[in-house]
Amino acid sequence: MAASSGVVIVAGPSGSGKSHLAARLGWPVLRLDDFYRDADAPDMPRSSLGIVDWDHPGSWDAVAAVGAIAELCASGTAEVPVYDIATSRRTGSHVLDVPSGRFIAEGLFAPVIVDACREAGLLDVAICLRRHRVVTFGLRLFRDLREGRKSPWVLVRRGWRLMQDEPRIVAEAVAHGCAPVTPRQARARLTA
Repeated sequence: MAASSGVVIVAGPSGSGKSHLAARLGWPVLRLDDFYRDADAPDMPRSSLGIVDWDHPGSWDAVAAVGAIAELCASGTAEVPVYDIATSRRTGSHVLDVPSGRFIAEGLFAPVIVDACREAGLLDVAICLRRHRVVTFGLRLFRDLREGRKSPWVLVRRGWRLMQDEPRIVAEAVAHGCAPVTPRQARARLTA
């Protein structure tokens, strides 16, 4: 089923191919990871690694993300933040235009907002990308090292923990109503 109006929410573990899928479809993309809070914001959750827990929903601004989706659905345009993962802070903003009414919102915390978007009548489709978790681990590590997101030691330790946690991440997305699909199945579904 192709999207006609409203948001297509793409969830999935870090490194599962959410951004790649969005780029391949060529639709406007609301990068939900740009709604992370700055590392020095008050009450940021901490992980067992001694750093900010970027995998905890408390490190992210769900209210602002849903607000941007609502604005895009209503007017076709919204000013959205730009977040730099390497420095762990917002570095500016840009205007996102959605002239056709079709757009993707993708990011690690996408499942957190599926219910709110559905209740507000903003949701078109919600999917969760899944692959074998060893493949996801390798793709995530390659991407994070290439982009210099954090130190290699932090990336490997965090990646190992995420690989072990991947079944839970997918299960939570499914519990929020995301259909579990491979990237190939997602492309077929959204372009049918």
